[in-house]
Amino acid sequence: MIYFDNSATTKPYEEVLDSFVKVSSDFYGNPSSLHGFGAKADQLLQHARKQTAEIMGVHPSEIYFTSGGTEGNNLAIKGAVIQHASRGRHIITSQIEHPSVIEACEELEKQGFSVDYLPVKSDGSIDIEDVKKAVRNDTILVSIMHVNNEVGSIQPIEEIGQWLSKNSQALFHVDYVQGCGKIPLSLQDGFIDLCTISGHKIHGLKGTGVLYINSGVKITPLFSGGKQESKMRSGTENTAGMVAFAKALRMTEEKRKTSISHLWDLRNYLYNEILQIKGTVMNTPQNGAAPHIINFSIPGIKGEVLVHALEQEDIYVSTTSACSSRQKKTSRTLTSMGIPMEQADGSIRVSLSYGNTISEAERFANELKKIAEQLSKVIRRSK
Repeated sequence: MIYFDNSATTKPYEEVLDSFVKVSSDFYGNPSSLHGFGAKADQLLQHARKQTAEIMGVHPSEIYFTSGGTEGNNLAIKGAVIQHASRGRHIITSQIEHPSVIEACEELEKQGFSVDYLPVKSDGSIDIEDVKKAVRNDTILVSIMHVNNEVGSIQPIEEIGQWLSKNSQALFHVDYVQGCGKIPLSLQDGFIDLCTISGHKIHGLKGTGVLYINSGVKITPLFSGGKQESKMRSGTENTAGMVAFAKALRMTEEKRKTSISHLWDLRNYLYNEILQIKGTVMNTPQNGAAPHIINFSIPGIKGEVLVHALEQEDIYVSTTSACSSRQKKTSRTLTSMGIPMEQADGSIRVSLSYGNTISEAERFANELKKIAEQLSKVIRRSK
């Protein structure tokens, strides 16, 4: 099998699974319990928090464990605007955010908040000037993703954060789900107040994640209950999942430091090989994109058809983000970049991990070329 759908989810590291099983089996006490068995679970949880904080360069008290990217984004956005609604009711985000951001903003619009969805350029990046123009006196939150999940475009996060810190009181939230482990991000240099990470995108487990909340920032919790996670996220803590998260984050960061050139080699090889297919159009820009995502279209061939044809060869890719692929809607990200509807409907996303090999890339390129030629012949005969 060749698995090139790592932006949808990644294979957990064996060490991560071992940690989860060990903690689940031997330290299953409730971390909130008063007895010693619960205290041991709490020690493991706090150690995972400390490890995560050290890697992110922040204080442990600023790390809040969540169930993943969707919860982190919702908690950051809704929690921030509810807390600060008395100061203003204006939010800024972009047109190409993950549904957990877009739909959270749309819900807030129904509650009377005003949202500006910034456009993107043809390379999928935001123009900092558009941010400056959109900010108002009543802007309370700016939420921008770091790496786009469909085309890999990298946003000028630090530039935006630095400008906001000098010119606005708005909080700055960053969806770092796709960038984590691939593109470094300094929370301090970017003046980031809130930052979301998901465990299963970095070879951790589904149902795990982190929301960083700067110590000087107050947001309103979304859950009522036991007041775990410093009253920010009620619910019995997933001790084993969070220990596994911390291990996955550490291992992925080590890979980033030692193997990022390998990921770039894979990306550049595939990028050039795919372009050799007649008529192929790249939706991912050559420059200014992360090393693990390539999005392209072969005009005349539906993306869904190509995905299933590759699947017959035991090769797994996707048409768009996993959260949207079953909705059969044209990609909002691609159309926001000005890509024509037919080209957007034929898009394919290849997403890589450090575990992929050059031999997999070579086989993928060969099979893709054969399949594209076969499908093109069928289409020509049918016309």
